[in-house]
Amino acid sequence: MNLTIRLEEEKDYQQVEYETREAFWDVYRPGCVEHWIVHQIRKAPAFVKGLNYVACVDGSIVGNIMYSKAKVVDDKKQESEVLCMGPLSVLPAFQRKGIGSLLMNHSMQKARELGFKAIVIFGNPHYYGRFGFINAEEYGIQTSSGENFEVFMVLELFAGALKGITGKFYEDKVFEVQDEELEAFEKEFPYKEKHSTDTQLK
Repeated sequence: MNLTIRLEEEKDYQQVEYETREAFWDVYRPGCVEHWIVHQIRKAPAFVKGLNYVACVDGSIVGNIMYSKAKVVDDKKQESEVLCMGPLSVLPAFQRKGIGSLLMNHSMQKARELGFKAIVIFGNPHYYGRFGFINAEEYGIQTSSGENFEVFMVLELFAGALKGITGKFYEDKVFEVQDEELEAFEKEFPYKEKHSTDTQLK
């Protein structure tokens, strides 16, 4: 398998959206929203173009990882910039081959080089724990609604990066998906039947 990782280019946009749709279809809900988020996030001021990578096998895109700027706001309304990772996707036929891990490790190192402090995610603790992510509660960080739960995790990109930083986490509004916009966007893709699913992050 000839695997390469490179920055996404404009000519890749449609393929990355298709790949993301395939990766997330019926995983957390009937159909998916992640391909719409990918489509929208590139237009957002919070988008970090320098951390938008694709994984290619023999020249064909099989995976993608994206980041956007987010913030932690303390009780004095002081804001600290962090990264929000996601979506991270790999085509089903190429999953469990280490491609997602390569995208994570490569982009994490680049994020360090760019000077970012930390990455915040909502994801599977069993998967992301291997990269050093721990429960956000350990850093005194809550969701925007003041909650903490197992899938809400943080990774310091260097030791002490979050010292003195606590508060509520706010991601970009691009993650607020409107059903009517999603439905219109979905019409641009080949028809796929949606199935009900009970799969949730726990």
